[in-house]
Amino acid sequence: MRDMLHSVAPHGGLAAFVLAMAAMSLLVGVRHTPGVKIFTEGEIATQDVMATQDMLVEDRNSTLERIHRIAENQPPIFDLTADAATRLATRVEAVFVVLNNATMDSMEDARWQAAELLNRELSRASFHLLRDVELQQVIRNDVQPWLAVRLNEGVVLDARMLERFRGGILVRNAALGAEMLRADLSSLRDVATLARELEQYLRRDLNKSLRVRSAISELLEPLITPSLVINPEATRDRIDTVMQSLEPVYYHIRKGEMVVRQGQRVGPQEQLKLQALYAQVPETFDPLRPLGVFVVSMLFAGGMIVSPKGRFFRPVTNRDALLMTGLVVLFAGGTKLLAAIETPLSERLDFLSSDLLVLMAPLAGAGGVMALYFSAASCVSASILLAFLCTQMAGAGLELFCFYFLGSISATLLIKHTETRTEVLRSVLPLTGLLLLAWFGIHLLKYQAAAGIWTALGLVVAHGFLALLCVLALGPIAEMLLGYTSRFRLLEQMSLEQPLLQELMVTSPGTYHHSLIVGNMVEAAARATGANPLLAKVAALYHDVGKIKNPHYFIENQMGCRNKHDKLAPSMSALILVSHVKKGVELARKHNISPEIIDILQQHHGTSLIRFFYVKAQEQAEARGGEPVSEADYRYPGPKPQTKEAGLVLLADAIEASSRTLVDPTPGRIKAHVDQIIRAIFTDGQLDDSELTLKDLTQASACFVRILNGIFHTRIEYPEARKEGTKACQTAGQPPSQAANPPGGHPAGRTAPRADAEREAILPEPFNGPLQ
Repeated sequence: MRDMLHSVAPHGGLAAFVLAMAAMSLLVGVRHTPGVKIFTEGEIATQDVMATQDMLVEDRNSTLERIHRIAENQPPIFDLTADAATRLATRVEAVFVVLNNATMDSMEDARWQAAELLNRELSRASFHLLRDVELQQVIRNDVQPWLAVRLNEGVVLDARMLERFRGGILVRNAALGAEMLRADLSSLRDVATLARELEQYLRRDLNKSLRVRSAISELLEPLITPSLVINPEATRDRIDTVMQSLEPVYYHIRKGEMVVRQGQRVGPQEQLKLQALYAQVPETFDPLRPLGVFVVSMLFAGGMIVSPKGRFFRPVTNRDALLMTGLVVLFAGGTKLLAAIETPLSERLDFLSSDLLVLMAPLAGAGGVMALYFSAASCVSASILLAFLCTQMAGAGLELFCFYFLGSISATLLIKHTETRTEVLRSVLPLTGLLLLAWFGIHLLKYQAAAGIWTALGLVVAHGFLALLCVLALGPIAEMLLGYTSRFRLLEQMSLEQPLLQELMVTSPGTYHHSLIVGNMVEAAARATGANPLLAKVAALYHDVGKIKNPHYFIENQMGCRNKHDKLAPSMSALILVSHVKKGVELARKHNISPEIIDILQQHHGTSLIRFFYVKAQEQAEARGGEPVSEADYRYPGPKPQTKEAGLVLLADAIEASSRTLVDPTPGRIKAHVDQIIRAIFTDGQLDDSELTLKDLTQASACFVRILNGIFHTRIEYPEARKEGTKACQTAGQPPSQAANPPGGHPAGRTAPRADAEREAILPEPFNGPLQ
């Protein structure tokens, strides 16, 4: 199954992820809330009906009542015009013309003509008085201007009609284009009031006699008309405008509010709310929402896909995309399932209220699984994506998104710091505590009644334990199907119970000892340079495992036997050395070693030159007078190290092997030797693809020197040991110098370098100068 998944096209994982996101977005648009049960007014409810969302319901009766009240209190519009004074002056002049043109014979006819103009009979006495020219001038110059001023201020027909306008009236002056609200209506005159004021004006101000006042009154009173007249059409239009801008009266229904209970008689308000809830239930499928969810989700996913390389960033690989596809389908689909069964369960279980069951969706488990295999930045981006998608599946808002995201990040931080599966089990308690703290804070943001709080706490605790189960269950599945290597698997592979390490220890003890030292060197350097120290150490233990096939062709395993390379051609010796990389890869795959370790095993020599046999082949070719030897035939096939861990293994392997040739390894000589090896490997281009910087090389060099100084520290040579060594040499027929320097050993005093073919192969040309 894993091989089949590995054979997926390079962009197959990304394509599967996009398809999964599209499918989950479509699933978001599927409505899972059942329809609202409708009960009519007077009917007995057969079940509880709870509001599924916050909404406003218009109270039509209250709205109409408010409209009528506003309409009654709306001030009417009265038009103020200057026509009243103009009409009065015109009619007065017409009467004067009739009076002035009358003769002795036509007096009576003229009086009736004046009565027609006044629409009122004019007495004979008043008729004769009004023919006086001086009186006419008084009317023109004094009385008419006085009346015009009052009429322009506004005169109504009857003041009693204003009693019903308690809010005042709006006086609109068409000539000026202005409106004025007159709240105090007691100061407004009507026609009768103006007539009485005219009588007083004639008597007090003009000092006229009763006969003259009566004549003027008979002339003017019929001609006084209202200058302030109500405009019904404008008033009606104004009321309509106010009514249209008036906000309706609403009932505010809260999500989770019980609209009607089982056995309750439905009233008009309950029926109105039920109808509103029924009308707000969405269709079975919303076509626009999935598109929006897909676009936003892909933008969130972009933060994980395009993350650059670095200590906290790692580019998303094909298997990462496949793992994210599985997590999206599993957790988003599971949240949708919980949301779908939530309403039916809440109707049957009294302690379970709406929007609580989705708290149990163990999204923190997804964060824990991602922490095992993803970089820190990728975990944050993926947590945001999953929290958003699961929140949409639940049909919830910002509060649930924050809970999901905080839970996922908490699990990521906790799992990132665990080293064993036991520590993963122990992390369930702090994870549950953080989940409870997150829920409590979010609960305070949107405070609700204490009802259901214990159920919510129980579901949050269940979330924490389910998250732990997800990490323990999904982690091994991801390792088995996608070839991931977790820290727990690395620790398992580092155990001496591993058959491959046991075989290496038995058949190639010198190689095993060399691997242990390289492992310590690489672990220290990895911690200093920001690489993965556990991966580097385990890879170092397995890097020379291919020597199991031909252990005696490597000097550290010969144990004083004759070097088998002495009888082989240089090309054959080089072929044997190169083969240990290929055979090591085969053995690692056979024993199901992690792909990351296999990659480092394949890259731990890069394309370096097997210098010893290359030089030996050149010398033999020159002696025979043959063709020059090709350098490519004496290089490892590679590839060059692709990661920091692989580059550090290459460096530590070369330095540890070549350091065995040092005579009198003082700290100064060790440092110069380490710098020389690193500079030569760097100059050869073996570290070009390894992400190691010059700063990393300087830090790694310091670690290598420190560990080698510890290995080659000076020991006291006891006399008894020296005598026993001389006696053993004499028994074995060997000179003391040779016995004191056994192959593969680490004596305090060394003589000549050994004829170690592989280690001679990695020794560079002499190089002077410190490592920069």
